Amino acid sequence: MIVMGGIVGSGIFINPAVVARQVHTPFLILGAWAIGGLIALAGAFIYAELAVRMPEVGGQYAYLREAYHPAVAFLYGWVLLLVIQTGGMAAVAVTFAAYFAELAPFPVSPRGVAVVVLVGLAIVNCLGVRTGSRVQSALMVLKIVAISALIGAGAWFLGRGGSAPALPPVPMSAPGAGALLRAMGVAMVPVLFAFGGWQTSSFVAEEIREPRRNLPRALVLGVVGVIALYLGVNYVCVAVLGPRGLAASATPASAVMALAFGRVGSRWLSLGIAISALGFLSQSILTAPRVYYAMARDGLFFRAVGWIDPGRGVPTVAILLQAAAATVIALSGRYDQILSYVVSMDFLFFGLTATCLFVFRRRERARGTAAPAEGEASFARVPGHPVTTVLFVAASWLVVGNTIVKYPANTAVGMGILAAGVPVYLVWSRSRRRKG
Repeated sequence: MIVMGGIVGSGIFINPAVVARQVHTPFLILGAWAIGGLIALAGAFIYAELAVRMPEVGGQYAYLREAYHPAVAFLYGWVLLLVIQTGGMAAVAVTFAAYFAELAPFPVSPRGVAVVVLVGLAIVNCLGVRTGSRVQSALMVLKIVAISALIGAGAWFLGRGGSAPALPPVPMSAPGAGALLRAMGVAMVPVLFAFGGWQTSSFVAEEIREPRRNLPRALVLGVVGVIALYLGVNYVCVAVLGPRGLAASATPASAVMALAFGRVGSRWLSLGIAISALGFLSQSILTAPRVYYAMARDGLFFRAVGWIDPGRGVPTVAILLQAAAATVIALSGRYDQILSYVVSMDFLFFGLTATCLFVFRRRERARGTAAPAEGEASFARVPGHPVTTVLFVAASWLVVGNTIVKYPANTAVGMGILAAGVPVYLVWSRSRRRKG
C-alpha cells in the first residue's frame, strides 16, 4: 500500500490527455504508458536490490551516503525538503482542497482545508507507524476502488455500444521518424512522472518487518499493480474518447464518467480524485520525514529532528517539520512554481541512486562476497543487470535533459537550490566534527 500510494496521485486522471497531445494513435498512447511502466519496474528491481543490501532508515539517502559521500546524500535530503517532497505535497494539498470545496455542502476556504489536512495527517502519523500505515492502507484501498470504478464505467459505456460526442479536434499530422521520436520523448515525461514515487517506500525500510524479504516484494508487486491500473485507465480513455477526443479533453477521466453516468458520475470522480490526493499526502508524511531524521542522526541537520518519541517510536519533530514546510508553501501560493522544479531534481537523483548498484556490486566483487545474502527475496537481484540498470539511468537523465531544454529558467532555479546546499553541508559537517 505504501509503494502504490507513493505512485498514484491525481495525475493519472489528467495525464492521459497530455500524452495524447504528443502521440496521436491508440498504439503509441498505450505504448508510452507501457514503456513507462517497464522503466518503473526496472527502477523497482534496482531499489529492491539496494534495499536488500542496506535496509536502513532513509533508504535512498543511505544508499547515496554509503556509495558516494555524505555530501551527496545531504544534497538529496536538502532538495527533498525544499523542492521535491514539499512542493509536491503543497500542490496535492491544494488539489485536494479544491475538490473538497467543490463537493462540500457549505462554503469552505480551500487554503484552510489544505492546512487542516496537512496538520491532521501529521498528527495521525505522530501517533505511531502502525496508525499511519493503517490510514495509508485504507486510503490506498479507496484509491484502487476509485480507479477501478473509472475503468468499470468506461467498460460499461463501451459495452452499451456508446460513442463519444464530437469534440474539437487538435491539429495532428503524420510525423517523420525523427519528429515521432521527439514526440515520444516529450510524451514520456508526464508518464514517467506519473509512475514516480515507489522510491519513497525505501525511507521506512528500518521500520518494516523482515525488510530484506518484504520490501523487495512490496516494490515489485506494488509497481506491477500500478502498471495494471494505469493501463486500464488509459485503455478506457482511448476507447471511449478516441485519440483526438482524448487529446482535446482537459479532464479525460471526468469526460469518461460524464458519458457513462452524467453529472453524478463526474461528482463521484471528483470524490475519487480527492481521496487519491489525500492518500498521496498520507504516504508522503509517513515516509519522507525518515530522511530528515537520518540526516539529523548523521549530525547533518538540527539535532531535534533526530528525536524519536520513546512511547510511539516515530520521528515526531521530522514529521511536524515536513508538514510545516508543505503548509508554508501551500499558503504562499507559489507551489506551482516549485512543482516545476520537482521533475528535474527527482529524476536527477533517480539516476544517481541507480548507479549506486554498480558501486556496491564492485565492492562485493573486490571482497569476494558477490553471492546473494541469505534470506534475500528471490527477485532481489536486478534481472538483466547491467543493461537494465544502464537503461533506467539513461531514461532518468533523459527526462532531466528534456526538462532543461523545455523549462531552462525553472530548471536553473532548481539547480541553484541544489547548489545552495553545498555551503550548508560544509557548515553542518564542520559542526559535526567539532562535536565529534
